[in-house]
Amino acid sequence: MNNKLPDTIDEVIDTLEHIIQECIQNNDPSGYFAALYQKVTIKVKEGIENNYFDDGERMEQLDVLFANRYIEAWVAYKSKSPMTLSWQKAFDLSTNYWPIVLQHLLMGMNAHINLDLGIAAAEVSREKMIADLQDDFNRINEILSSLVHDVQDDLSAVWPALKFILKWTGKVDDYLVDFSMKLARDGAWKFGNKFFSTTSSDVAACLKDRDLRVADKTSVILQPGLIASAVLAIVRLTERGTVSEKIGKLKRTS
Repeated sequence: MNNKLPDTIDEVIDTLEHIIQECIQNNDPSGYFAALYQKVTIKVKEGIENNYFDDGERMEQLDVLFANRYIEAWVAYKSKSPMTLSWQKAFDLSTNYWPIVLQHLLMGMNAHINLDLGIAAAEVSREKMIADLQDDFNRINEILSSLVHDVQDDLSAVWPALKFILKWTGKVDDYLVDFSMKLARDGAWKFGNKFFSTTSSDVAACLKDRDLRVADKTSVILQPGLIASAVLAIVRLTERGTVSEKIGKLKRTS
């Protein structure tokens, strides 16, 4: 993968493919999120082509700005360069045996939606009114919210009994669904508005504060309580296939 950041949504999709293939080659669990994110990006591209958004050109710019924050974090992690704590925690999870596929996905979603999305929304609205973006922002949130359904469908290909377990143990189901849906609600938009109105001298402090808050949310993912943790441990021990095979299943399912 070259060091040039994507300028178009097609280039984003291609760059994500490079990351996915590298993760498959290296048996790297970071590829779980990349595979799911590529599918979401393709959905956004289809939405732009089908006039789903009010302003397709602006939405592509938002998508590219949004994706580049993830890509920059990926490159920084691989080169051991500084990055946000939120992404550091997400990528560090790749060296831990116990987190299940879903937890890897939620860690990526936490960093990318709770931190990166608001920043991208503010950046694409520079010299404009961020309020003009709200309807399209809500539309992209609808796509992001569908991640929770994709997650459960995708993971059933890795561990077929997962859906039964989720329905049988309501607390685990609430943990998965509630956390995922909260990511795609008002928090990113509120932060985007705050970041948009932040003076240049306060930008660094604003980002640091938000990053620390988002990084703190990872405890909900990694320590969901005794019952949920026990079920997740069973899921982990019975997941099918190698990391590379699981990335492939996430990439292939629709």
